[in-house]
Amino acid sequence: MRYLSSDLSGSTGKKISKIGLGTWQFGSKEWGYGQSYADTEAASIVRRALELGVTLFDTAEIYGFGRSERILGKALGDDLGSIFLATKILPVMPIAPIVEQRAVASAERLGARLLDLYQVHQPNPGVRDGTIMRGMRALQRVGLVGEVGVSNYSLKRWIAAERALGSRVFSNQVRYSLVDRGPDRDLIPYALDHGRVVIAYSPLAQGLLSGRYHEGNLPANRVRAANPLFLPENLERAVGLIATLQAIADAHSATPAQVALAWAIHQPAVVAIPGASNVAQLESNAAAADIELSDDEYGTLLAAAERFNPVTGVNAVSKMAKARLGARRR
Repeated sequence: MRYLSSDLSGSTGKKISKIGLGTWQFGSKEWGYGQSYADTEAASIVRRALELGVTLFDTAEIYGFGRSERILGKALGDDLGSIFLATKILPVMPIAPIVEQRAVASAERLGARLLDLYQVHQPNPGVRDGTIMRGMRALQRVGLVGEVGVSNYSLKRWIAAERALGSRVFSNQVRYSLVDRGPDRDLIPYALDHGRVVIAYSPLAQGLLSGRYHEGNLPANRVRAANPLFLPENLERAVGLIATLQAIADAHSATPAQVALAWAIHQPAVVAIPGASNVAQLESNAAAADIELSDDEYGTLLAAAERFNPVTGVNAVSKMAKARLGARRR
């Protein structure tokens, strides 16, 4: 396992693994993993992650309406104090007293004395960050929260959140992968220049970059089925990108998914938090941290990604509606 450099490791001084574990799927019905996954497999995934040196674990109060936090906290047990624990608040009523109450509730579900990173899950479009950051400052003063983070923030709003907090907002958790490269424009350069961190969620584009999905093997769960990337036409358009991933994977005795993860964490200020449906997938994800891509390989992947031109917007919505209607008729 590789870790962020010490100057990017946050105020707690803990090591932060370049590959972490995202836990949206813990206790969340929309992934369709079933009760046995929540009851047994999730804990096995967490324990194996610890054995492999994973220290970054990310959850949120909205995941399974608190179930993810409970499952993760129970699985971590006595190791809670040694890992870098991150959770998120959904800013429905982002006033300072509510922020403080919700942090306490998350900590109780997790069984944690410290939330190493407490993040605003989404920017509230109608409320600026001043009031929520007053709550965050109070949580830092009493020692319940180590670092403050945001998620899905533009660079402008990230900087505004820092002004409101009066100190650094440690991280911005955003969608980032070979097919979602928006953070390359401004978020990652800002992080590199100012000692901040970008946390990449969906670094495998919800599995598209694994190469296992195609027109004859479409995803079944609701999360992927609602993603236009998995339209048959887009899967066909992705063939060239997957082929490039496979070629580079062959050179490293790796898989396309591992190479896609290695690409995502190539920049020093980026960590990734892929989920895992089983222990084997967790092991594969963690091993990606050991892959060092050459500059040529990185550039080859970027060029292949730029050639991938998926159907998006209104056209994608129309095609998805037709696909669902056709499925119902069958």
